[in-house]
Amino acid sequence: MRLDFTALSPREAYAWMIATILPRPIAWVSTISADGKTNLAPFSFFQGVCANPPTLMFVPVNQRDGTKKDTTRNIEAVPEFVVNLVPFALSEQMNSTAELLPYGESEFEQFGIAAAPSERVRPPRVAAAPVAFECALDRIVHIGAGPLAANVMFGRILCAHVSAGVIGAEGRPDAAKLDLIGRLGGDAYVRTRDIFSMERP
Repeated sequence: MRLDFTALSPREAYAWMIATILPRPIAWVSTISADGKTNLAPFSFFQGVCANPPTLMFVPVNQRDGTKKDTTRNIEAVPEFVVNLVPFALSEQMNSTAELLPYGESEFEQFGIAAAPSERVRPPRVAAAPVAFECALDRIVHIGAGPLAANVMFGRILCAHVSAGVIGAEGRPDAAKLDLIGRLGGDAYVRTRDIFSMERP
């Protein structure tokens, strides 16, 4: 089977991408508007970029009508955000925050998600997240226009909060203790507890 991505509609291309680029880690991103309203939303186009300087990226794509998501609007107004990682124990709460709420309504409040104050940025973090990265916006790269076009957010990691309960014997986070989830295609997810090792050549 051969797919000509230049001939696919954005929706078709998206469907094939999320069904094949697997698994995708989830950035549960908290932001704040200029008037202090918080927002919390999940994104599975997310990855670390480099360590010098420590940088990560995530991608809020435009909505189906071509408008920007609340996360993008907030970061354009207040260029800071927190990337919270999602363990299996918080999967249902994370999923609930994918619901579209009117701009300015807080997912923290609507879905009863406990927040904790950040140290270096204005948006709060998810209190129960095992890892939370406080980030300052480095830059936004816009790719495409209209529905499903991308607003690639590059964030400089200023500090991280790591739960003591996920630290392993070597003093680093243990993947099984983190028990993070990742996106597959459709409604499917995966957990990080199925692990194997290979020595690097």
